Amino acid sequence: MITDDTTPTASSTQTRRSFLTRLGKQALLTGALTSPGASLVSGASESKRLRVAAIVTEYSYRSHAHVILENFLEPYLFNGKRTESGMDVVSLYVDQTPANELSRSISAKYKIPIYPTIHGALCQGGRELAVDAVLSIGEHGKYRTNAKAQIEYPRKRFFDEIVAVFRSSRGSVPVFNDKHLSFRWDWAKEMYDTSRALGFPLMAGSSVPLAERTPTLELPAGARIQEAVSIHGGGVESYDIHALEVLQSMVESRRGGETGVKRVQFLEGERLWQAAQQGRWSPQIATAALASKPIVGLPPASELFLPQTRVGDRPFVSHGILIEYRDGTRGTMLAAGITGIRWYFGCQLQGESQPRATSFYVGPWQNRNLFKALSHAIQTHFREKRAPYPVERTLLTTGILDAAMDSRVEGSRVVETPQLLFRYRPRDYRRMREMGASWKLITEDRPEPQGITYGGE
Repeated sequence: MITDDTTPTASSTQTRRSFLTRLGKQALLTGALTSPGASLVSGASESKRLRVAAIVTEYSYRSHAHVILENFLEPYLFNGKRTESGMDVVSLYVDQTPANELSRSISAKYKIPIYPTIHGALCQGGRELAVDAVLSIGEHGKYRTNAKAQIEYPRKRFFDEIVAVFRSSRGSVPVFNDKHLSFRWDWAKEMYDTSRALGFPLMAGSSVPLAERTPTLELPAGARIQEAVSIHGGGVESYDIHALEVLQSMVESRRGGETGVKRVQFLEGERLWQAAQQGRWSPQIATAALASKPIVGLPPASELFLPQTRVGDRPFVSHGILIEYRDGTRGTMLAAGITGIRWYFGCQLQGESQPRATSFYVGPWQNRNLFKALSHAIQTHFREKRAPYPVERTLLTTGILDAAMDSRVEGSRVVETPQLLFRYRPRDYRRMREMGASWKLITEDRPEPQGITYGGE
């Protein structure tokens, strides 16, 4: 259902209220799950329900728009509790509509008007800002890939058009920006600076740091981290950002807090292993990380982080990003021959003989359930008007990734990063993390709901 900027076709408030009256009779999105005696955890009373505008690149099955918004439209599980957002999605802007798109079905099912412009979605067809929060989901869709292997998602364009409404309305609301801020550092920094100048809360980043840690790992506050390694099984750039966010979410609370990054280098092949021999990154820490939750079908972790190790016809480790922090801490991100739903972290603390390590379990159904915790964190950000963890984390990882892609196309040159020598204070975000209770209800053998079948209907 497409509308123009002046004539929305439905009233979302009325449909949300009717939805709430039958909420207790409906089952969860996750296959009609119930827990005896469980009560619904709601973010806010109906009288204070927030109005959310969703600005997305594409709404297709398993797109980020799908796996985030489904937790706004229906109840979801978070730490084993049946949770309701306490807010209403009242408008949509969809940048691309491929053949498999679902936005029209969502619009019809939940009576959410789709507007042809971002201004229309934020103003609900009027002239002034008419929502309480904005979801900006610039992931998926067909966009140009540049020479640095970066997909040029329109996150900055979305942001600029959102800010234009703020300026014209002389008001602003909290904004969430999915994944890294932009494929360009200067644009990312401009986005950050603009949010500070206009005074609106900005949240961004990956879903993976919110996943269950198995085995449980909590680093002591002010830990003296000498070196840390994160590992992922995805592609260049698009998955690198997730592993960088995992790395940064763990090391930012080290002694002295975050003080910034001095230099970055992208390495692959023989040069990556030469760097290991030079002591610039530790295969031993990487081995400990992968050993925290071995993968069935792969050799033992002790046999994987060797120069000659291959999986099929490819090297087990495809590439790495080496990071030198201002305070001397070493950070390494590795892409390895594991699946795209596996994430690992290991680190060496000063004075300890053995690394500490964990894996990040995303739950059943590939990465889909991982977004329940992220959606909960976003809703908390909208409600409290403060990001649960610093947006500076994602500003830093955005800068690291862009510098790494420069290094990659420039023959693995070491890239000095004076722009990343900034400080920020970490926050304790444990209340935003999935601790594992949900996976006692959504189990690996439970079939995944298809399409847009929400609420067990």
